[in-house]
Amino acid sequence: MALVKKGSRLITVDGITYRWRVRARPTYAQALCEKPLAVAVEQVDCKGRVLLVSMPQNHPSNWFGGPAVPALPSTVAAIVRAALAEGWQPTQPGMAFHMTAPSG
Repeated sequence: MALVKKGSRLITVDGITYRWRVRARPTYAQALCEKPLAVAVEQVDCKGRVLLVSMPQNHPSNWFGGPAVPALPSTVAAIVRAALAEGWQPTQPGMAFHMTAPSG
């Protein structure tokens, strides 16, 4: 599974470039604030495992105007480091690596 380039951003973490993306429109469950914001990350120029992160906030485009904080590059960098420490291997093929970002 590869990320769509449109709407994605590049970030360099410890000398390695990654592409990350937040879905522009929320899923139905995200719009209802039933599911949190999700961020997808992959290493650039590598067909490996994608990192799928469940964030501790609502999607900014939720239908209820619930509190939403955008995903910041600094947060994504910290998440990439944490995922690598938990065993995410972005260069190895396989199913997506799921994790939940810590709140706060």
